[in-house]
Amino acid sequence: MNEDKATGVLDQVKGSVKQAFGEATNNQSLANEGAADQVKGHAKEAWGSVKDTASNLNHSRDAEDAKLHTEQNAHSFRDSVTNAAESAKESIQRGLHNLEHKAND
Repeated sequence: MNEDKATGVLDQVKGSVKQAFGEATNNQSLANEGAADQVKGHAKEAWGSVKDTASNLNHSRDAEDAKLHTEQNAHSFRDSVTNAAESAKESIQRGLHNLEHKAND
């Protein structure tokens, strides 16, 4: 397990604890921080997996093809992470808009 994967798992655990504590104490800011830490942890762990795969493939006899494939996968992974983060942001913004709308009614 490389450093990115290890710190990713730790961020996920830390985020879960923060989120649970924030929800238990009705501290929405802390709960949100915990959720963000979990997202960051998942992204770090996945990136660590990409790096491990790239390293392993570079040792194969088809290293050039593997490198190209890994670069394409890394690009797809980055796109997926940024799209997921954008989607999460938009979902949060919709929820906040709904809360504001209900508060004004």
